[in-house]
Amino acid sequence: MHGVVNIDDLRKLAKKRLPKIAYDFIEGGTDDEVALTTNEQAFRQARIVPRYLVDVTVRDQSTTLFGRTYSSPIGIAPTGLAGLFRRGADLMLAQAARDANVPFIMSGSSTASIEALGKLAPDHGWYQLYSAKDQSISEDMIKRAGDAGLKTLVFTVDVPEGSNRERNTRNGWGRPLKLTWSTRLEALKHPAWMLEWLRHGTPYFDNWAKYAPANDANSIADFVATQNRAPMTWKHVERYRELWKGNFVLKGIMHPDDAVRAHSLGVDGIMVSNHGARQLDRAPSPLQVLPAVRDAVGDKMTLMLDGGIRRGFDALIALCTGAKFCFVGRPTLYGVTAGGRPGAAMALSIFRREIDISMAQMGATCIADLGPQCLMWNDEAGPRTTELRSLKRVSHGGER
Repeated sequence: MHGVVNIDDLRKLAKKRLPKIAYDFIEGGTDDEVALTTNEQAFRQARIVPRYLVDVTVRDQSTTLFGRTYSSPIGIAPTGLAGLFRRGADLMLAQAARDANVPFIMSGSSTASIEALGKLAPDHGWYQLYSAKDQSISEDMIKRAGDAGLKTLVFTVDVPEGSNRERNTRNGWGRPLKLTWSTRLEALKHPAWMLEWLRHGTPYFDNWAKYAPANDANSIADFVATQNRAPMTWKHVERYRELWKGNFVLKGIMHPDDAVRAHSLGVDGIMVSNHGARQLDRAPSPLQVLPAVRDAVGDKMTLMLDGGIRRGFDALIALCTGAKFCFVGRPTLYGVTAGGRPGAAMALSIFRREIDISMAQMGATCIADLGPQCLMWNDEAGPRTTELRSLKRVSHGGER
């Protein structure tokens, strides 16, 4: 990975390694991919106003989250099917996070197991739960996460239905991955990946293996498909909160009213996220709604943000806007795809270096120095609170 300077360099290397069908799965959004642009553009509307004549010789970006102090305010978000892009990528990401002393969230579509994560990084590993149609499976996964020694459960709530990911449709994407002859011909331009795929085949969803009728990639993938798009309501949040004794986080909350209700049910944290712009293409960016969510729940809950962060100063902007912590998905996936565990570690190192430099440039010596007083906004595309405040409040008398 000689010559890598920033996250975009890692992206280019990942693109070079992967066939189009795999790269587009990482990079793509849904429908017109407006939300992809919105996520990144929201950060570009912010301007950091520096304070000078401050002694910034010593800078500390450590951040305490759920009682644990991490070395940086950037963690690794859940990214499904990482093992397809590089064999063993899930645990490579977990190891990179452990070594950097930041959290790693294992995807509910991981190609490694909860138990393996618990052995490798019990103090840094979190688990993302996708609710299954068979409720006993979800409840068993919660138990497994606790038995594995994990401390934080992340229930992802923003996938009520499969989205219209047109890149995948055009490429003939399916689960498990079945390469057509035209796709194989294109994949031959990426021999390292192709040899790995021919040698090992499509990785399967390890966490689902015990529930499937047969222990092979096709059977497991078919079984997972029968369990996807399970109805999710606040009753599920109540049940999972009852079962899970550790830190309980909802990922995908975008409306302040939903944040208020989550708090009333004992949820510990909210990850403001639009699923990497992969679900609702006309959704606002997480950064745009963050102030309204912060206004609604204040410091009663731990607020985190995921979506659109590509530079260290993007993370600082999110922290100034009201987030306690940030997570990135594609950047670390680029890193592990391009260079395995060292590539994932490099992605985290790039963010850490950029955060450190930006803190010095803006006159901040620690994360506590950050706040809205550090920012101005370039135009109307920045975070808004009035629009969400004016939304008609939805009655919570029954399920929606």
